[in-house]
Amino acid sequence: MDSLTQITLGAAMGEAVLGRKVGNRAMLWGAIGGTIPDLDVFANMVTDDVSALAFHRAITHSFAFAFITPLLLGWVVYRLYDDRKTFWPDLLRVWLLLALLVGVGAIFMPIPPLEVGQIALAVSAAIILFPAVVWGRRQLRKQKVKPEATQRDWSLLFFWSIFTHPLLDSCTTYGTQLFQPFWDYRVAFNNISVVDPVYTLPFLLFVLIVLMLNRQHRLRPVFNYIGIGISSAYMLFTFYNKMQVDRVFESSLQRDGITYERFMTSPTIFNNVLWQGVAEGDTAYYHGMYSILDRKPAVLSFSVIPKNHHLIEGHEADRAIRILRWFSNGYFSILERPDGQIQLNDLRFGSMNQSFDRPEDFVFHFILEEKDGELTAHEAWERERDTKGAFSQLWERIKGI
Repeated sequence: MDSLTQITLGAAMGEAVLGRKVGNRAMLWGAIGGTIPDLDVFANMVTDDVSALAFHRAITHSFAFAFITPLLLGWVVYRLYDDRKTFWPDLLRVWLLLALLVGVGAIFMPIPPLEVGQIALAVSAAIILFPAVVWGRRQLRKQKVKPEATQRDWSLLFFWSIFTHPLLDSCTTYGTQLFQPFWDYRVAFNNISVVDPVYTLPFLLFVLIVLMLNRQHRLRPVFNYIGIGISSAYMLFTFYNKMQVDRVFESSLQRDGITYERFMTSPTIFNNVLWQGVAEGDTAYYHGMYSILDRKPAVLSFSVIPKNHHLIEGHEADRAIRILRWFSNGYFSILERPDGQIQLNDLRFGSMNQSFDRPEDFVFHFILEEKDGELTAHEAWERERDTKGAFSQLWERIKGI
């Protein structure tokens, strides 16, 4: 999910583990732990678009990372506050071990990038930057307070703040490689939007309330667990909601006599009320929208999106196509743009304006170019020009028809 949500969840986990002992430091380090898995985006600086796309939510979002990294970070943060003279050598050791872990994850990607070493060093350097900065700030202070926390305490804090991050991400559509480096399967439950204010804002409110209370205040853990409880209850609701929506889409496809191999549903951005679904047929995909506020529990109509996979015939084994086919879970279409370029569309993310008439209507799409007889791809950042109108249209559709 979005960074604010992950920071909020990480801070709440930090408070739950160490709030009584170290006060707001627990929330700070918990927020850092909640951010760490997403530092895999630093791979974007040293590799191509499709490799970075595949590497995001890979090893740093895995169970292996969530079990190994907290041991390393707990060890180095304990030494940071213990004012060990060996802090910098210790930090260097942690950097090298993290680089090794990240590098192994990059090697076991579906198609390993050529820049494995650069990715490993860049991502691991971003991770250790946090303790390095905190150490620097600590040296500037005249009075240094040593938190009453053991190495085990810090490791537990990082475990829960890091471990909950990929669990939350796996509820979205993007997909999370929880089992790296052993398996590149991407877990995606598709039950919540990548940005959902109903999940985040109440949770954030209670975290801020906790932040303002003294660490020994008797209501501090109470408010923290209320925030965790409300967000968890809403998450359970989204799973139930998805089951109901799946039934609506399945019955609507049968109503229209659409023959399909499989289908998926996911909520639209910022809400859990309006859902989109895409079903795969022999030569086309069928896309529909349904709001739980609609007068009838049915998809009004389906848009037909031709597969056009023949446009990349002969290039199915090309590196970029193999990665994008895997990344989209096979839900992709091809079209020829007015300028003659070929575009690949990831249909799982639908359209902002509920239309698929123009190349820019597709939220997630890539431009394909032939180079030395092989297709390469780069993500296109063109978006709906009338953003305000698109959101207004989305809001009207959320209210139901």
